[in-house]
Amino acid sequence: MFSLQCIACVLAVALPAATQTILSDPGTAGPAVEIVHLYQDEWPTGIAVSSTGRKFSNYPPALDPMDQAYTIAELKSNNTETPYPSAEFNSPPGGRINYTTYPPTGANYQNYLIGAQSVVVDPADRLWILDTGRVSTSNGTMLGASYGGPKLVGINLSNDSIFTTIVFSPEAAPPDSYLNDIRFDLTPSLTPSGKGVAYITDSSPEGRNAIVVVDLGSQQAWRHLIDIPAVSATQGFVPTVWGQYIYQNQSNIGIFANTLAFGADGIAISADGSTLYFSTTGGDQLYSVPTAALRNQSPNSELMAQASVMSLGHKGLTDGMESDSNNNIYFGNMQDNSIGIFTPSTGLFSTFVRDPRFSWTDTMSVGADGYLYFTENQLWLSPLFYAGVDKRVKPYVLFRAKLPNGGTKITQAAP
Repeated sequence: MFSLQCIACVLAVALPAATQTILSDPGTAGPAVEIVHLYQDEWPTGIAVSSTGRKFSNYPPALDPMDQAYTIAELKSNNTETPYPSAEFNSPPGGRINYTTYPPTGANYQNYLIGAQSVVVDPADRLWILDTGRVSTSNGTMLGASYGGPKLVGINLSNDSIFTTIVFSPEAAPPDSYLNDIRFDLTPSLTPSGKGVAYITDSSPEGRNAIVVVDLGSQQAWRHLIDIPAVSATQGFVPTVWGQYIYQNQSNIGIFANTLAFGADGIAISADGSTLYFSTTGGDQLYSVPTAALRNQSPNSELMAQASVMSLGHKGLTDGMESDSNNNIYFGNMQDNSIGIFTPSTGLFSTFVRDPRFSWTDTMSVGADGYLYFTENQLWLSPLFYAGVDKRVKPYVLFRAKLPNGGTKITQAAP
């Protein structure tokens, strides 16, 4: 009888535990997230938002060979897109691949877009298109660029006209470079030309990594932080997305599976223009470097630039980055389904927004309306990671979330 009573007592105590609330991951955090646009056609990476609310995206044929109809488009109502600035500018004669070379290369047209990887509205509300000059064949083989392909195109949004085209030399953009993302400082005193400077990450999966600096007036471009660990993929870095470990795997075309190979990718500039923040997509650290060190072209400038790089901590797997008028540095964290903030004044990381719909936050753009716009494009489910098998599910999404504490776009006057 005593034993039965004891068992009954144990059951009486244990049973209520089944009804207890167990602490669990809430899965969301931060401000409300709004859907702005659904991409039903081509696969996007970049987003740019003008002061009047016009929106533009790019579609890189080097990362998705199916992106052929256009590589830059303006987003329209009802989730539609129109080639920008024209269908003709997006359609090089004879196609994007030059088959007269061996091996084939990206076409070398200076007056047509070959493979845009980034589109950005600068602080003076001008649109810039960053063309890698690279494309992939139908089986996913990424081809090298040829002179004339890698370029930077500036467009006046008041009349949609091209006001400059900066064609990069092979020294600034070698055939195996991959010019990824770009930020601007239009302060006239930075260079003798008085037209401001652009900073570009080179994320080349072949390992040709650096920060490229462009004098927007003289059109001269040069490379700094060449192939140092801070701009290169980290050997052995295996991130998780939605609980799955991620490897690049192109064994279908004879490239053995490996860890993520993309170098310097995400980039953001401080509100005062003095510091550049960057990270690789093949690692999880955030780095900074004084922009003055990158603009320096003295004989020892590369050594001094390398010595000035700072590691600011491990933040998770990141693709795109951005900054706002409050000097917040935003970065995607695909390992946590979130976008984080780095605060330079405290050196601390924090979570801005989190949502289970996030998996690969590719590119960000701060609008004059005080929102952070960002693309979610499922890159990790693309054929690049699964031996040619495409696991992505359309639509891809453009989201936005309200910035904290009245943050907005960093603006400057046109030089």
